[in-house]
Amino acid sequence: MSGTVKAVVFDVGRVIVQWDLRCLFAKLIEDEDRLDWFLAHVVTEEWHFEHDAGRPLSDMVPERKAQFPDHADLIDAYASRFLETIPGPVAGTAELIRGLDEAGVPLFAITNFGADFWEMFLPTQPVLNHFRDIVVSGQEQLAKPDPAIFRLAQQRFGHAPEEMLFIDDNPANIAAARQEGWQVHHFVDAPGLAADLRGRGLPV
Repeated sequence: MSGTVKAVVFDVGRVIVQWDLRCLFAKLIEDEDRLDWFLAHVVTEEWHFEHDAGRPLSDMVPERKAQFPDHADLIDAYASRFLETIPGPVAGTAELIRGLDEAGVPLFAITNFGADFWEMFLPTQPVLNHFRDIVVSGQEQLAKPDPAIFRLAQQRFGHAPEEMLFIDDNPANIAAARQEGWQVHHFVDAPGLAADLRGRGLPV
C-alpha cells in the first residue's frame, strides 16, 4: 500500500452483485449433466464476454442459435431473462459504498457489462447512484483487462492512477490496473475489503 487514496473505483459483477449464468439456466434445464454441458458449450462465460466487449445481442443471439438450433429457446432466454443471472447483492459491499459516499469519498466504477444488459440492469440497482461515473465496457467497446479501459477511466474520473484504489475480483484485471499505476484490492469478500480500506485510512 502506498500513497493517499483520493477516490475508490469498484467493479460491479461479483463485487457489488452476484452473477452466475447457472442461476437462470438451472430453472430451465433440470438434468444436472445437461446443464453443465450447456454452460460449457452453448451459453458460456467466454461467449457472454463478447457482449461485454461490445458485440450487440442482435448479432450474437442469431449467430448462436444457428450454431445450436436445438437450444434456440434457451439462447433466447439468455437475452430476455438476463437479470435472473444476478441473484442478489454481494453481502456487505453496498454498506461500504454508502459509508464511503456519506464520508465524501469520490466513488466510481469500471465494469465489464454488455450495453444491452446494462440498460436492463442499471434501474434495478439504486446502490449505483452513489457513483459519480461508471465506465461500462460494452458502451466503450473496451473491456478489462485491456489497459486502454483503465486509461479511459483515468481521463473520465479526473484522478491520477496512483490516487485511486481499484477493487475487482478478477486477478487479471487487478494485474492490469496495477501495471497502469493504480492502487488495487483483489476482492474476496466485504470484510476483507473493509479491513483494507481502514488500513488505507478510509472511513468505513
